[in-house]
Amino acid sequence: MIKTNNLKGDIFGGVTAGIVALPLALAFGIQAFGGVNDPSAASMGALAGLVGATMLGFFAALFGGTHSQISGPTGPMTVVTATLISGAWASTGGNISSVLISMALAGLFCGLFQILFGIIKLGKYIRYIPYPVLSGFMSGIGVIIILQQIYPLLGLKGSGSMIDLLVGLPAAVGGGISVTALLLGLATIAIIFLFPLITKKVPATLVALIVVTVVSLFCNMPDNLTIGLIPSGLPLPFFANSAVDLGSVDWGMALKASVIPGLTLAGLGSIDTLLTSVVADNITKTKHNSNKELIGQGIGNAIAGLFCGLPGAGATMRTVVNVKSGGRTQISGMVHALLLLAVLLGLGSLVKYVPLSVLAGILITVGWGIIDFRGFKDLLKIPRADAVVLIVVFLVTVFVDLLTAVGIGMVIACVLFMKRASDLVEGGYSSQEMTGFDKESPWADEGGMPDTAKHSIYIQRLNGPIFFGTINKFKEVMQDVPVDAKIVIIRMRLVSFMDQSGLYAMEEAIKEIQSHGTQVLMTIIQPQPMYMLTTHKVIPEVIPQDHTFPTFEACTEYLKLKVEN
Repeated sequence: MIKTNNLKGDIFGGVTAGIVALPLALAFGIQAFGGVNDPSAASMGALAGLVGATMLGFFAALFGGTHSQISGPTGPMTVVTATLISGAWASTGGNISSVLISMALAGLFCGLFQILFGIIKLGKYIRYIPYPVLSGFMSGIGVIIILQQIYPLLGLKGSGSMIDLLVGLPAAVGGGISVTALLLGLATIAIIFLFPLITKKVPATLVALIVVTVVSLFCNMPDNLTIGLIPSGLPLPFFANSAVDLGSVDWGMALKASVIPGLTLAGLGSIDTLLTSVVADNITKTKHNSNKELIGQGIGNAIAGLFCGLPGAGATMRTVVNVKSGGRTQISGMVHALLLLAVLLGLGSLVKYVPLSVLAGILITVGWGIIDFRGFKDLLKIPRADAVVLIVVFLVTVFVDLLTAVGIGMVIACVLFMKRASDLVEGGYSSQEMTGFDKESPWADEGGMPDTAKHSIYIQRLNGPIFFGTINKFKEVMQDVPVDAKIVIIRMRLVSFMDQSGLYAMEEAIKEIQSHGTQVLMTIIQPQPMYMLTTHKVIPEVIPQDHTFPTFEACTEYLKLKVEN
């Protein structure tokens, strides 16, 4: 049941998210059709992006399990769709109807697979993807997006694999670039990065889109360097779409070519969506229903595919914008979609003047934001195994294939984890010590706590390694810390191991506790976790060195002196 007790906030959040989503929907759509060598490719791509954002945005919000989530085309999904579309264009000798049918079928299969994922309750397994795999994967996608936009930024046409794009770039540049397109694209990037320094109340991407497009009107941009006219009116399903000649389509080939991409899109979309759901939970202090969310995404992607729209997922930036603007329920996501529908119904004629290099500039900033610079910065500080996983996944993502990258990363991470678990067992740690986090039973050495301070002290006992497979449980336990506690003692005696996922989860949990004015103390940190915490400067920058103690008794003495003073 949809709640209406936050109607004003939901409407404002939805409108704001829709404004942010508009340039991204156009940009992702045009990127997806980058491999189509046809004069109408840009306008078809822009239309597909808007239709996908509208259909997915509305139905995923209506049926999903994350109330404040905004869904639409995203970087990972667009990269896969672009590969599918360019392959369909090449294999059919430039049959645009086959391209649209292949995209539609892939969207339908994506939606059906996601609905199946939700029904068989696969949503909970997202927690078992290690941070290095996600970091390398998302960074790889960010690099792909940036590299693919170099050509339109220069006013050139280019498609193919990353290797083909890089190898062919010198020859393409030698044939002549558009200085006007380049300057407009660079101006777009500059506005997006600099405008938030003036104000964050107005989306920088929208400001860049409008300002630079207006400037371009005085530059006599050639028609092939702008979006072109987008058809107005209600979108039609592919079997009633005048742009699709059903008789010219090889349906057998289209079906075969769409199943695997559909499964890939379903997997990537599910990961992308549920990660965004976790972000929304952290901001709104709510808990999403992951399996219901997958079903909602599946319904949305299936309907988007039916109408030749671009498949997508839960979009982190748009969701955060929605929440920060007051959106809390499904109404905000539906309002965002209705705003985009208004563009489809009557404002499409204004979009035709937007230069492709402006959208390239927008996507370059999106790709830059996706790259996990923090993960790369910490490469020499994290365990060597995590660093290897991150680099391998990153390189395979950029130069081979997205699904292969995730698969290889998961296999390597699982093998390395089994090795770590074996080492811990051989080192004398019992299986009971590695099963979870105990927040109930007092430990025997806690009797010396000063009575005058007991009412304001909360003791959090951690009972086992903190790694990618346990961080969800760890986060749940840490959320139980009362916000009115004056002091929180985190007992680390039984934490024998901490990987990169666990380190970042621990840092975020500590900062969240401290944001309420609570002092955090830590006791008995074993060598490996201590190495992780000090190397990454969680100690002393987040927790001062003098707030860590070699024994619980030393911590108790510190508290007694604090009470006396």
